[in-house]
Amino acid sequence: NRYCIIMAGGIGSRFWPMSRTSHPKQFIDMLGTGRTLLQQTYDRFLKICPKQNIYIVTNDSYKDLVLKQIPQLSPENILGEPVRRNTAPCIAYATYKIMQKDDKANIIVAPSDHLITKEDAFVEAVNTALSFTEKHDCLLSLGIQPSRPDTGYGYIQFIENKNPKDCICKVKAFTEKPDLELAKFFLQSKEFLWNSGINIWNINSIDNAFKKYMPELYTIFSEGSSDYFTDNETDFIKEAYAQSTNISIDYGIMEKANNVYVIAADIGWTDLGTWGSQYENSAKDADGNAVVGNNVMLYDSHDNIINIPKNKLVILQGLDDYIVVESDNILLICRKHDEQQIRQFVSDVKKSKGDKFI
Repeated sequence: NRYCIIMAGGIGSRFWPMSRTSHPKQFIDMLGTGRTLLQQTYDRFLKICPKQNIYIVTNDSYKDLVLKQIPQLSPENILGEPVRRNTAPCIAYATYKIMQKDDKANIIVAPSDHLITKEDAFVEAVNTALSFTEKHDCLLSLGIQPSRPDTGYGYIQFIENKNPKDCICKVKAFTEKPDLELAKFFLQSKEFLWNSGINIWNINSIDNAFKKYMPELYTIFSEGSSDYFTDNETDFIKEAYAQSTNISIDYGIMEKANNVYVIAADIGWTDLGTWGSQYENSAKDADGNAVVGNNVMLYDSHDNIINIPKNKLVILQGLDDYIVVESDNILLICRKHDEQQIRQFVSDVKKSKGDKFI
C-alpha cells in the first residue's frame, strides 16, 4: 500500500541559465554524478515502494523528458499538468488518482530536486514515518535539524515529546523564510526544524484534509473518480486545472490543520534551489573554486562557482566569490552574494529579449 508522489513540474529559475523552461534543473545532472536530480529521486524511492506505485507529476511539456530519463516507468504513472498551479493541485491530482486504485494507500510526497547524501538514514526515517501514518489520522512532515541560521528555508516549530526517544513530535507552527536575526533565534531555541517539503500521510487523512481546508479543490479533483485511468482523464484534468487556484499545500492545508506532526531526520539533505546550495555540495579545488568544465584555467581566483561546457576553454584571473555559468549561448557572471537577483535577471531578459533565452 505504499506510494510515492514525485513533484517535477518546476522550472528552476534560480538556476538560470543552466535551468531553462525547456529543460529545467530536475532533468540536469547538477553535481556531475552521472544521474539527474529526478533520476536520483526515483532511485531513492525504489527502496521504499515498487515502481508501479511511484507517480511523477510534471508539466505536460516535460512528460517525454520524464519517460526518456526513467524509461522503466509506465506512461500511466506520469501525470501531466496543463498549467502550473503550485503544489496543492499537483498533490490533489495524484491523490485522487491513487485513491481510485487503492483506498488504503500510504503516501510520501517529495520534490524531485533535493540532494540527500545519507540514503540509508532517509529510508529508515521514511519507513518510520510510513509506519506511523499507517496507524494514525495525521499529516506528517519530514524536518531537518538546522545546522546554521539559514534564511532560505521555511521552519517548523515542534512541541518536544516527554519521551526523548520518540522522534515524531506534534507541530506547533510553520514559519516562512525568516530574516537573519529570527533564523539565529530559531537555531538557538532548538525548537525548530527546517521544512524539507517532504510529507507523509495515508490517503484518508489527506482526503479529509482537502475536504475540510480546501473544499473547492476537493470537489474539483474528486469528481474525476470515473475519469482517472481512462481516455477521458486528460480532458478532465485540463478542465480541473482551469478551475484550480495557485496555492501551496503548506499554505492550503499544513499551516491550518491541527493533526500535523514532524519527524526529525539527519539525512544529509539540501534543497538544491540556488547556485549557493550547489556550491556547498560540490567538490572544490585548493582555492575554494567549484568547477564543472574540462578546460577551465584559473589564476588568482577564489571561492567561485564555475560551470562551463566541457569543450570550451575559459581563463579567469582575479575573480573572487562569483558565479560564472555558460549554457546554450548564454553567459551569466554574477556575485555569489547577489544570486537572489537572478530571478530579476530572468524577468528582465524575458521583457527585453523575449522567451528564447528563458
